[in-house]
Amino acid sequence: MIKGEKTGIRAVERDDLQLLRDWRNIASFRRNFREVNELNMLNQEIWFENVTKSANDFMFVICDLKTSQPIGACGLLYINWIIRSADFSFYIGENESYIDNNGYAQDSAKLLIEYGFKNLNLNKIWMELYEFDTEKINFFTKEFNFKKEAELRDNCYEEGRYWNSFIISLLRNEYK
Repeated sequence: MIKGEKTGIRAVERDDLQLLRDWRNIASFRRNFREVNELNMLNQEIWFENVTKSANDFMFVICDLKTSQPIGACGLLYINWIIRSADFSFYIGENESYIDNNGYAQDSAKLLIEYGFKNLNLNKIWMELYEFDTEKINFFTKEFNFKKEAELRDNCYEEGRYWNSFIISLLRNEYK
């Protein structure tokens, strides 16, 4: 386990799959993910097999250090080893928080960013966020200095209308 002040991140285990599925199926979360379909255990099993075999995907469970209980998930995905970039995946599932105000999100995001830059030697960590996902956009741009890099017009369909998405990123030399 990689430990921070409040949280730790550890590899996903098969025993985590039901909890991860349940968090991913929270409607208010799912609308923010590229995979918008309700997931079943077969979907989770296939995802787990693919992620654990991949040299380009690093998924973690976020745990509360005091209780050792899982509280969320995060990962560095679709790593491009030539340009040293990765897609950042992140949410706090406990209490349907998404991004919490208790410092867990800040601590675990910091752990994963530092792991990406210091251990994987990444140069860029990026994510695609829909324009209505203001909670996550504000969190990563204000707390970690992610920059808005691109806008993809009408890139999501939700609530009967099209929405733009943003690519935000953090370069190693911009990290505090």
